[in-house]
Amino acid sequence: MVRAAVLPAIGSPLEITEIELPEPGPGQVRVRLAAAGVCHSDLSLSNGTMRVPVPAVLGHEGAGTVVAVGEGVTRVAPGDGVVLNWAPSCGRCHACSLGEVWLCADALTGAGDVHAKRAHDGADLHPGLNVAAFAEETVVAERCVLPAPDGVPLTDAALLGCAVLTGYGAVHNSARVREGESVAVFGVGGVGLATLQAARIAGASKIVAVDVSPEKEELARRAGATDYVVASENTAREIRGLTGKQGVDVAVECVGRAVTIRTAWESTRRGGRTTVVGIGGKDQQVAFNALEIFHWGRTLSGCVYGNSDPAEDLPALGDHIRSGHLDLGALVTEHIALDGIPAAFDNMLAGKGGRALVVF
Repeated sequence: MVRAAVLPAIGSPLEITEIELPEPGPGQVRVRLAAAGVCHSDLSLSNGTMRVPVPAVLGHEGAGTVVAVGEGVTRVAPGDGVVLNWAPSCGRCHACSLGEVWLCADALTGAGDVHAKRAHDGADLHPGLNVAAFAEETVVAERCVLPAPDGVPLTDAALLGCAVLTGYGAVHNSARVREGESVAVFGVGGVGLATLQAARIAGASKIVAVDVSPEKEELARRAGATDYVVASENTAREIRGLTGKQGVDVAVECVGRAVTIRTAWESTRRGGRTTVVGIGGKDQQVAFNALEIFHWGRTLSGCVYGNSDPAEDLPALGDHIRSGHLDLGALVTEHIALDGIPAAFDNMLAGKGGRALVVF
C-alpha cells in the first residue's frame, strides 16, 4: 500500500488516499518517487481541459529510484535513479520516422490502462499521463523511465521530466534562439522560469519576462530576465519600446490563453518567431487577418514537450546543471507534501509562485 493523490472525477477535489500497486509485470518498472512537480497540465487534467479516464492518479513530472523490475527489463535495475518520461516515443509511427518523437502517435497509448486499485473500495485507477507521479511509488512501462543525469539530486531531477525539458526545448529546439537575439517570455511559472534560464544559456542579449503578477519580478530576474513587464493592454507596446520599436526576435508563450498568444505575436518583430508552449482550452480562439500575416512575415508555431527527445536532451541538461548554468532550485518556490497539491493548484489559478515540488 502507498499513498497517492487520486482524482475521483473531473472537476472534483483530489483525494489523498492509499492505493494498491501491482508487482511489475513483463516490461514494467516500479519506482519509489523522490519528488514530483505540480504542473499546470495536472490542473488541466483535473478540470477537464485535457482528457483523462477517472478515477486517476495524476502527476507526470517526477524522479525516483527503481525498486523492482519485471521480466525482460534491461535498461534499468533496482537502485538506479530515473526520471519519469510521460510521453515516450514508439520509434515506429510516422512522426517518429521523421525524427519528430515529441509528436509520437503512440506516446500516450498506456494512459487509459488500469494502473492500480484504490485501497478502500478496490476501484480501478488510471495513470494520469502514463506515469502517475503523485504517489509514493508507481509502476510504469520500461520506456517511461530514463537514467537520471549523474550528480543531480533526484529531488531536483524531477523538474527535468516536464518543466525544464519544455522550457529548454522551446528555446533551443522550437524557436532556435541564436546568440545576441532578444526574447520575451510570457508567464513566469515553472515552465516560464525554465524558459528564461534557457534563453540566458542560449546567449540572448535582452530577455523580457511578462506576467500578471508584479511579485514575480525577482524570480524572473534571478532566472535571467533583463527586463520585467507587468501584463496589461499595453504589453506589446512596452516590449517594442524596450527593443528600439522593433519587437523581440522571439516570443515564447507559456500561458495558453488567447489574449496572451495574440500579445506575444504582436510583441514579435517583423520576421520574428512566436512559439506557443501553453495549453489552452478549445474556447480560447485566436484571430488574425490575412493582411497582417502577409505584412509581418512572422512565424507562429506550437511546441509540444519542448519539441524534445528526452533521451538526447537529458544528458545535455545534465551538463548545464553540473556547470552551474542551469539552476533547478531557482524554479521551485514551495516544497510540499501530497496533501499540499490542491493548494498548489489554487496558487497556479491565482498566478502565484513558480513550481511547487512534492517531496516524498
